[in-house]
Amino acid sequence: MDGSTTSLDDVSAESSTEYPDKLSTMEVRLQAQEDEITLLKSSLADALRRLRLHDQQIPLLKQQLIAVNPAAARVLNQSCYVDGFSKPCRMSTSSLDGFHHTPNRARRNSEKCKEPQDKTKQRLSKKAASSTNLLTRSPSLESRAKDLISSAGSQGSRRGTQNQSIKMFIRGRPITMYIPSNIQNYEELKMDLPSQKLDLDWVYGYRGRDCRANLYLLPSGEAVYFIACVVVLYHISNQKQRHYRKHTDCVRCLAIHPDKVRVASGQTAGVDKDGKPLQPFVHIWDSKTLVTLQQIGLGIFERGVGAIAFSNSDGGTFLCVIDDSNEHMLSVWDWNKNIKQAEVKSTNEAVLAVDFSPTDTNNIISCGKSHVYFWTMSAGTMTKKQGIFGKYKKPKFVLCFVFSLTGDVLTGDSEGNILTWGKSAADIKTLGKGAKETFQIMKQTRAHEGSVFTMCILQGGAILSGGGKDRKIIRWSADLAPERECEIPEKFGAVRTIADLDGEELLVGTTRNAILRGTFSDGFVAIVQGHVDEMWGLATHPTQNIFVTCGNDRQLCVWNAEDHRLDWCTTLEDSGLCADFCPNGAVVSVGLSTARWVVLDLQTKEVVSDLIDGNEQLSVMRYSPDGSFLAVGSHDNFIYIYSVTEGGRRYTRFGKCTGHSSFITHLDWSKDGKYIMSNSGDYEILYWDVASGCKLLRNRFESKDREWASYTCVLGFHVMGVWLEGSDGTDINALCRSHSERMVAVADDFCKVHLFQYPCPKPKAPSYKYEGHGSHVTNVRFTHNDSHLLSLGGKDTCILQWRMKGAGTAEPKEHSAAAASPENGT
Repeated sequence: MDGSTTSLDDVSAESSTEYPDKLSTMEVRLQAQEDEITLLKSSLADALRRLRLHDQQIPLLKQQLIAVNPAAARVLNQSCYVDGFSKPCRMSTSSLDGFHHTPNRARRNSEKCKEPQDKTKQRLSKKAASSTNLLTRSPSLESRAKDLISSAGSQGSRRGTQNQSIKMFIRGRPITMYIPSNIQNYEELKMDLPSQKLDLDWVYGYRGRDCRANLYLLPSGEAVYFIACVVVLYHISNQKQRHYRKHTDCVRCLAIHPDKVRVASGQTAGVDKDGKPLQPFVHIWDSKTLVTLQQIGLGIFERGVGAIAFSNSDGGTFLCVIDDSNEHMLSVWDWNKNIKQAEVKSTNEAVLAVDFSPTDTNNIISCGKSHVYFWTMSAGTMTKKQGIFGKYKKPKFVLCFVFSLTGDVLTGDSEGNILTWGKSAADIKTLGKGAKETFQIMKQTRAHEGSVFTMCILQGGAILSGGGKDRKIIRWSADLAPERECEIPEKFGAVRTIADLDGEELLVGTTRNAILRGTFSDGFVAIVQGHVDEMWGLATHPTQNIFVTCGNDRQLCVWNAEDHRLDWCTTLEDSGLCADFCPNGAVVSVGLSTARWVVLDLQTKEVVSDLIDGNEQLSVMRYSPDGSFLAVGSHDNFIYIYSVTEGGRRYTRFGKCTGHSSFITHLDWSKDGKYIMSNSGDYEILYWDVASGCKLLRNRFESKDREWASYTCVLGFHVMGVWLEGSDGTDINALCRSHSERMVAVADDFCKVHLFQYPCPKPKAPSYKYEGHGSHVTNVRFTHNDSHLLSLGGKDTCILQWRMKGAGTAEPKEHSAAAASPENGT
């Protein structure tokens, strides 16, 4: 346990300095190569599929043309065969799509217009000989064919209208969308903003895993902490939240002004959707009104803001900031006037904490990897003195420090010691006349097994310390004699930070992203909990305000959206990547990263079924509307279908959908429970007849009028408008149609949640855009009655719960700008 805890802290401390640019570049290059491989595979599979389809279409097309115009058939035949090579007759205009996708009719007519067998073989062998020929396009032929069909008479025109289609392109690949019959004129469709908006209702989680000194208690009775881009003000007694939401990327640090009303919060730089770095800054804001009072450092800080502190002795006039640049620049600001008083390079090592002396604004202390620095500010110049460890072992990290009431500096380190520092007179004998006073260790106190992650001074001068490996909170007298101690439960991790409630009751932030409340005598219970690693799986209960989440931390969590609490949690054997509730609401199925999937009973919390499909990770679990089938989408390109009996407790393999050329990403059932629509990693849309034996429906336009019980597929006619022009196929991670079928929510790769009207079939459709996540948004789901929307952040480990409200409802003034911004396809 000690090794894992210390390792976690070491990694978090050094993450801002250890080759971030090189690592980021390598990740981008790797992703680009993977995308190109996927695209090449899909292009080849698509070409081969088109080849088979054209073989069926050519006899059909000739038969149709002969029926209406024999001369036209001769022209088409000459165009299709040049020098013995077969050119794909790609007729993608609306009027030709009816011919493109009628293989059954083609087979019926092929008996009448068969070509000589040797000629057919010759054509096939020459097609297969050239990959370039497979992808050849013939615009002139397309135009000629269009003219021929148009002249064929009124019967041909009606067929074209009934089988209209349009194309969208992702990474250069065309994706055909068939227009439903009930849309008479696609061009005249009007795309409006949705009739409702979202308002942030609740934030689940806390960032304790890799941040420190980020939990404070305000006189209002609110605990203030952060996760993702949101600073949360949680009233402990009333169990209500308010949110400060003016940050544009993940918040990294907090400081409370001496007046206990104003708050400073610093953020990381982040990147925009094009991968360009954004500038970090610090906001100073009023905790009562949530109004931003000042923004400092925009264009000055690099990479992010790692630590901040208000001065004390002068009433909080100055703010000290250390950024995440290579030199960890230390700057002091008259924040009210937005004037920088001093700036200096701090160190190339990680810096974990900074603070002003409580009695002298000109004295500042910082600590971090293997150092403690004592700074003096004079006339805009900063001078530094390094703490001398002398005969004591130099720790790998100095993790925290406080000022005792006697003026001493106490540091906690990764060796488990509390060191008391003091000024030592200049050693003239050894160092000569020019020697200056130094800061040296006056006393070493063995405090914890493992790291000392945090310390806190109580009103009477007593000291609290929180440990890593031992998970202990120890109360010390002013002269560091131990008085009381307790240990927090192992499932919450190590102690990250401590806030004093009333001298007896404490708030404790932990490394497993929980906030505990309790006392030494009564122990501690969690009032805030969250995941500790990337999340992907999300499902909402069919009849109750309950939802489940799962992720790479192997935790399956069942949440109550009405009471804003974690009902229960269980540990999975592997990472959980997807989940779905059985329509009866009694069980939930969870797909894992190892091809296994399990079904848990919500009442007993026990696993009632445990199966394996394939040997790759699972990406989708979806029950049919009546609960009689379960579809399991896998990264092995297959969809496994199971019949479900005994109320969701017994599963029998029914069949397997085979035909995708890449991994399954999303799927939905039709309302009658007979068909499935699926998307894959190479941007394919396929349809399956499950009731007839999991058959692939090659005639895709026949599915254009089918009604779907849910709509989570990111590719489809009804949601085509959610894609921006020039989108990468991974720009949208998930979407979900509301149960009312009037809205669709979208989770994108740029930390945003979007709300569109449904259907949304036209490009550049307007939407409301919502910020709050600090990482790619991995999933979205509406609750059973559409009263709320839930969204998952990936790496930010944050769950945001949004309340649905009428578009005309007035918003609180401080929330309006950040809460919703209409956009026209941007």
